[in-house]
Amino acid sequence: MLSLDDIVGQDEAIGRLDAAMVSGRLPHALLFAGPEGVGRRTTALVLAKTLLCARAGEAGGAALFGDDVPTPAPRACGQCDDCRMVDSGSHPDLHPVYKELAAYHDDPQVRGRKMQQLSIEVVRQFLIAPAGQAPSRGRGKVFIVQQADLLSRGAQNALLKTLEEPPPGVTLILICRHVEQLLPTTRSRSALIRFRPLPRDYVARRLAAAGIDGGEADFWAAFTDGSIGRSLQYHRRGLYATKRELLDRAVAAEADDELTDWLVKQMDKLSRQLVSEAKDDGAALADSVAGRRAAAALLELLVSGFRDALRLAGGEGSSLINADQPDVAEALHRRFDAVRLADVIEQLARFEQLLWRNVNAKTIWANVAVTCASAAPLRA
Repeated sequence: MLSLDDIVGQDEAIGRLDAAMVSGRLPHALLFAGPEGVGRRTTALVLAKTLLCARAGEAGGAALFGDDVPTPAPRACGQCDDCRMVDSGSHPDLHPVYKELAAYHDDPQVRGRKMQQLSIEVVRQFLIAPAGQAPSRGRGKVFIVQQADLLSRGAQNALLKTLEEPPPGVTLILICRHVEQLLPTTRSRSALIRFRPLPRDYVARRLAAAGIDGGEADFWAAFTDGSIGRSLQYHRRGLYATKRELLDRAVAAEADDELTDWLVKQMDKLSRQLVSEAKDDGAALADSVAGRRAAAALLELLVSGFRDALRLAGGEGSSLINADQPDVAEALHRRFDAVRLADVIEQLARFEQLLWRNVNAKTIWANVAVTCASAAPLRA
């Protein structure tokens, strides 16, 4: 049974929450911002359990308040009916809100859409309406908005009154990666709690404990900036072997059809995986969107090799992301000087933007092959 004391690497965030609870001034709207897989969702669930626990005042962790005097912060007991219901995902006053709830909307037209945003219809039915109803268990209600940066403009505007003046006992927790993608009006009505990347060595140890080989564990810990969630996700997709072959091909790059075709096949393979994963989670992911996400992942892996070469050019060879393939950075550093390496990285970022503008994927990958070989300018 997790408590707030068990959240690793987020002392600042947990300290702020503890101080707010001890003072009795926990904001009714919280914005948990930070990378994926560093504890945002886990913290939201544990905080929700604390707020809904019938015996939370009986157990406490050490929180500093006032003149640095240790004061017990409330902790969920883990034993009462409320705690057990939160753990099982069946508590009637805990409401996760996410875009796939559209499939359960009362309006059949909403149910029939493929939602790429968290829509106003979902927010109205699954957040605003139940927030106005009395809690089933009497202690209050907690709404956890997952991927809040996907909230549509209309959904955010509809949510403003609830964020500013929620009904008594209602707490809203918005989870996002990029705060700047939310409207200023949404941000200003929510207390920002930042979650930091976890230490790489800690993530690598956790991945190794999960059965991932040391070299791969070290790579994902560095590549994801210390995100256990993203690291495990990439591992399950088998992207480590793809990464190694991708960088080897980049080193030996020749702007030929064989490399272009290989890149297209890898994008298609990963795209099918993403669609399948979404289906397993009860969601729908359009093939076009899956293809763009797959391409973005491959380009991100490719960029990591060129960033390593740029680090070498700047005398930072001890901090390579791809420490498992040091020859890659050496070879790319010999091929391009620092200015051209920066140009390659910039061009690869432009290719990703073009994919989202529906430029033909094979044309993009042909340009990627040329860029890796010679840093030639964009031809798409």
